[in-house]
Amino acid sequence: VQLQESGPDLVKPSQTLSLTCFVSGGSITTGYYYWNWIRQPPGKGLEWMGAIAYDGSIYYSPSLKSRTSISRDTSKNQFSLQLSSVTPDDTAVYHCAMGDYLNAHAVRIEEYDYWGQGTQVTVSS
Repeated sequence: VQLQESGPDLVKPSQTLSLTCFVSGGSITTGYYYWNWIRQPPGKGLEWMGAIAYDGSIYYSPSLKSRTSISRDTSKNQFSLQLSSVTPDDTAVYHCAMGDYLNAHAVRIEEYDYWGQGTQVTVSS
């Protein structure tokens, strides 16, 4: 399974960040897997943002729930993240990852079964 994040490198404060994870080698609707968004701000640890499960169930981090939306396009085998009202504190490397259980407390990206290389997103005017 391969995952690849895509989205803008730079987002202005107050705007909405939109990222898409393209998945190949496996279906996002089968296998009882969870498809996650995780980020790592500079100098900080991983922060789990949310996930969409194989059956379409969606889970969010309580701290980000009010600003986060996760969706999927099963016809394209991809899932997406939208983070609204961004601030410079949202500057981070954003990863998508697949796991066989809902892991909201990963310390290392390697705790997931598969993950994308990550994309740097900077929030700045």
